[in-house]
Amino acid sequence: MKEDTSELNEKQQDLAKDADAASPALEELQKAYDDLNSRYLRLAADFDNYRKRMAREIDARTTFAIEDFAVELLEVVDNFERAEKVDGAGLKEGMEQIRKLFMAILDRHGIKPIECRDLPFDPERQEAIAYVPSAAEEGTVIDEVIRGYCMQDKVIRCAKVVVSKGKEE
Repeated sequence: MKEDTSELNEKQQDLAKDADAASPALEELQKAYDDLNSRYLRLAADFDNYRKRMAREIDARTTFAIEDFAVELLEVVDNFERAEKVDGAGLKEGMEQIRKLFMAILDRHGIKPIECRDLPFDPERQEAIAYVPSAAEEGTVIDEVIRGYCMQDKVIRCAKVVVSKGKEE
């Protein structure tokens, strides 16, 4: 029995020595883990802060873009107010100048009217509100009731048009 106990004691001592030898390696691994974990947490917090900052900047840009556009439109409003005070022949000329100014502002912002009169009907850019007989070929836009507009090649308002049914027999 004494031999069995001495053998067990030797094994326990060997295990204790191995554990003591592994302890510094385990401590190094724990330190590396803690370092990586804290770096990960800081990186996650930095990314979250970046995401919030970008959202605030996008909101600010949008607000300032709308503000700049509104300031330009106020020039048109000022001209309408001046036109209200004018009598006679100058009124029609003033209204034409205001329309040109307004269209120039829209053009600077990439907003352009959709040309559709005497062209084939395009359901992606136009909305047919009437289908009437006429001398024009069937499917041709013969009248534009409300003008449509595109912004940077994207339709922002479809044109409301009258489409030819062709000659009625």
